[in-house]
Amino acid sequence: MKKYYININAYVNGDYEVHSEHCVLLPTEVNRAYLGNFSSGQKATEHARELYRLAIGCRLCVR
Repeated sequence: MKKYYININAYVNGDYEVHSEHCVLLPTEVNRAYLGNFSSGQKATEHARELYRLAIGCRLCVR
């Protein structure tokens, strides 16, 4: 299982991006929130949508 985080700063379109712990696009510590350990990026994104309605998976680390 991997650790997943969400960027707490939305993009201009309102989306919040979910990243795995080793993603090259992972935001700095002050710009992210820990979501938890998940077996897949899909499950992490589903959980994130409970907190951030417009959560999306990162195009590099969450497919």
